[in-house]
Amino acid sequence: MNTHLHVTAWALAFILFIIVVILHKTGKAKGAKIVQMILRLDYLLILYSGGSLLANYFGGSSMMGEAIFKGLAGIWAIFAMEMISLKSGREEPTKSWWIQLVIAVLLTMILGFGRLPGGFA
Repeated sequence: MNTHLHVTAWALAFILFIIVVILHKTGKAKGAKIVQMILRLDYLLILYSGGSLLANYFGGSSMMGEAIFKGLAGIWAIFAMEMISLKSGREEPTKSWWIQLVIAVLLTMILGFGRLPGGFA
């Protein structure tokens, strides 16, 4: 159940994130602000469900280190998404944050779906 909640929350976060960036680019600041607040609530859901999944690995699993690293990469991805949202609203450069987001998401996906039990691989 928690895995499905976590994956769904991430999918929703990416959709909301793209909407926020598009709204900022088109100059609709009020709409972007509203969607960004909803996105921040989704971040809390991601952190809750991810923390719950991480707690499952503290029972002596040999993959505990990888699970912690995946959690840190996920937090990094959330932080990069938030910085892109903020800086695009102020029309500041975001290229370095986009690069960080891609790296963080790739690390998280590789560890989540490829290496850790419960993934699709």
